[in-house]
Amino acid sequence: MDKEKLVIWGCGGMGREIRYLCEELGREVVGFLDERPEECGQIVDGIPVLVDLGDMDLRQQEIAVVCAGVGDPALKRKFVQKTREYGMRLAGPLIHPSVRLPPGSRLGIGAIVCAGSVISINVRIEDFVIINTNVTVAHDTSIAAYATISPGVNISGNVSVGEGVFIGTGSAIREKVSIGGWSVIGGGSFVKDDVPKCMLYAGVPAVMKKPILGNLKP
Repeated sequence: MDKEKLVIWGCGGMGREIRYLCEELGREVVGFLDERPEECGQIVDGIPVLVDLGDMDLRQQEIAVVCAGVGDPALKRKFVQKTREYGMRLAGPLIHPSVRLPPGSRLGIGAIVCAGSVISINVRIEDFVIINTNVTVAHDTSIAAYATISPGVNISGNVSVGEGVFIGTGSAIREKVSIGGWSVIGGGSFVKDDVPKCMLYAGVPAVMKKPILGNLKP
C-alpha cells in the first residue's frame, strides 16, 4: 500500500526532513516515535510525538512505520528490530519527486532518497539506507542496509558500501573502493583506498583514525 498513513521513528532534524518529504509525496504522517520520555506528548511541526510503539493501537489502523528517521545506523537497526517485534508494517521506500531512478537500479524497504540526489545505472540501495540531499551515486555501486550517506557526498562507480556505514557530509569516494561494514567516514574526506570494517577514516586522503567499538558491530 502506498497511501497508508505513516509514523516516523525520530523527531529530530532527520525525522522532520522526512516528514516534509512525505508532505511533498502526498503521504500523511500521523505521529513521530521517540524513546526519550521528555519528548512524549510534544508537538513537532504539528505532529504528535509518541514515546513508543505501544502508545497507540497502530495495529487497528492502516499505518506503516518509517524506521530511517535518524541518521545513526545503529539506531535505525534498533528501530527496525523493535518495529518487527511489535508486528508492525514497515514503510516502503520514499524517494523525492525530483529524483529519477533509472531502470536496473533498485531501492530496498524503508530506503530514503532526498531532494537533488542523482542515482546512476545499476545501483543497488538496500533496506533502510538514507541518501541525503545532493548526493551522487555512480554506476554499479552497492550500498548495504542501514547505511547513511550525508548531504553532498559523491560516490564513484563500482563502489561497495557495507552495512551500517556512515559517510559524512561532503565526502568523496573513489571508484572501485570498498568500505567495510559499520565504518565511519568523516565529513569532507576523500577515500581512495579500501576501508576495513568498524573503523573511523577521515582526511584528504582519508586515513585510519581509530577503531569503532561497541554496538556498531553486527
